Amino acid sequence: QVQLVESGGGSVQAGASLRLSCVVPGRTFHTNALAWFRQAPGKERDIVAAINWSGTETYYADSVKGRFTISRDDAKNTLVLQMNSLKPEDTAVYICAARKGVMAVGTRRDDYAYWGQGTQVTVSS
Repeated sequence: QVQLVESGGGSVQAGASLRLSCVVPGRTFHTNALAWFRQAPGKERDIVAAINWSGTETYYADSVKGRFTISRDDAKNTLVLQMNSLKPEDTAVYICAARKGVMAVGTRRDDYAYWGQGTQVTVSS
């Protein structure tokens, strides 16, 4: 069982910043692409950002381009999502995910085999 553990969520005002972290077991972290998804109540789980195994390729949903940054901290086996200029529509549970045996970025939910429990982000206007 591969366990991914997120942290860093919270409640903030619009315009604020938050930094999410996800600790991924070493072998999974270093050999697979990783991603952040989010799911709002009553909505589908959508991809937010993804990064390949080496950190040289990233993907962002249009809704977060220019505001969010995904990165990898190899020394700490941690996936990071820096979120700036938050908007009320960013409110959701944010979930990190890892592919299985695949180094390249994936953009679909089915591309990812391992999932965290999620961390709540609430942005008020």
